[in-house]
Amino acid sequence: MNWIKWLYPGLNFKRWLLLFAIGVIIACLGVTLIFNYQFVGFIEASVFAFMSNTSGEYYQTTISAIGAVGLLLGIIIALVATRKLIKTIRASVMPGETESLRELLFSQSKLNKGPSVVVIGGGTGLSVLLRGLKFITHNCTAVVATGDDGGSSGRLRKEMGIVPPGDLRNCMVALADTEPLMETLMQYRFKENSPVAGHNLGNLIIAAMSDAEGGLEDGLAAISDILKVHGHVFPSSADNLQLKAEMDDGTVVVGESEISASNKKIKQLMTVPEVPRASQNAVNAILKADAIILGPGSLYTSVLASLIVPGIKEAVIKSKAVKIYVCNVMTQPGETDGYGAYDHVQAIVKHMGKQALDYVIVNEQEASEEQVAKYKEEGAEPVKPDVSKIEELGIDTVPARLLNNSNLVRHNPITLAQTIIGLIYRLRLFGKGFQYFDYYFARQTIRNLQKLVDGDKK
Repeated sequence: MNWIKWLYPGLNFKRWLLLFAIGVIIACLGVTLIFNYQFVGFIEASVFAFMSNTSGEYYQTTISAIGAVGLLLGIIIALVATRKLIKTIRASVMPGETESLRELLFSQSKLNKGPSVVVIGGGTGLSVLLRGLKFITHNCTAVVATGDDGGSSGRLRKEMGIVPPGDLRNCMVALADTEPLMETLMQYRFKENSPVAGHNLGNLIIAAMSDAEGGLEDGLAAISDILKVHGHVFPSSADNLQLKAEMDDGTVVVGESEISASNKKIKQLMTVPEVPRASQNAVNAILKADAIILGPGSLYTSVLASLIVPGIKEAVIKSKAVKIYVCNVMTQPGETDGYGAYDHVQAIVKHMGKQALDYVIVNEQEASEEQVAKYKEEGAEPVKPDVSKIEELGIDTVPARLLNNSNLVRHNPITLAQTIIGLIYRLRLFGKGFQYFDYYFARQTIRNLQKLVDGDKK
């Protein structure tokens, strides 16, 4: 009998519910008086007995007028009670929120019905994209590469034999709707002079929850509930795989960190074991997706590291979703030295085939001379858009100004999300899109995102 709890004192709820009921009753009586139904005859007789000597026409007019007043009064009382009820509920479940409940309900409803988007990759680039996508849809799934063997993730992998949790953690935090303090905790890294020096607290939480729940994906689901993650985060494979690359000189290098440090051009990317098991949850999400986004992130050790997993590869090729590749804005030393956007696309086509790509989003905004000089010292340079060369492959290119306003040359998550939503909606107009994505909400979302961009510029 849980309903009895609604009658507990101190909820500040019952009084407004009672007032609402009174308003409805008065409004109903007003309607019945207007139409002079017989079953309220006794009310008329008692209230208007003194009018017994008046004319019938005046009597009926008076009753109708009082009925109209009662109807209006009842509606006003019901509206006041409803407003108070909403304020009481809002203050209880959304303390400190400045957004109106009406706008919140509208946006949540549309976000929950947004397009089903699967983002495949890893590293910082993937989490940057996800921070923008959660403003577009709550039906977002991140399929994360699991070949990382460095830092805290690498240590946990060696010591506990688990899938490296670092990129999984970053994606969950990016999709989360949680307090800043919780994000700080998930990203906290222990300092020196500690037995856990260098470890990330979020990585340890994922490791502990995976052990407690009996598996990595169950552990991630539990943490997602805690962080209020809008979407899902799955590893591309639950196997403890390693990356292996054949270089252009014929040598073979094993291990993600070793591949990046080899300073050789990668010819073919593979995995150890050769046929790792794909996450079935990730495969199902890909097959049901409306749009599949590849990248941004390290071309070989993040994007292709997920795509070459058997099961993931077949699902991407088989999926009827629109497939979009977000090309990196800078080359990565030791991995994509000298690459333009065309070279990035060629690498994906070589490993996956042309059927894995429909559109490529490239950056056409130039970085500042100071930024270019700084990155050049580190061996990186801007990625050329190569629009015409890519389109010669039969793949459509979407050039856009995508850089953020910081000292780092990276994608701005909001402008990137704007570009993606624009492309997705354009496809919808031409019959390739998504039956649940509302035009008005798309326009409203773009305006809201633009406000965030303008705020960042200030």
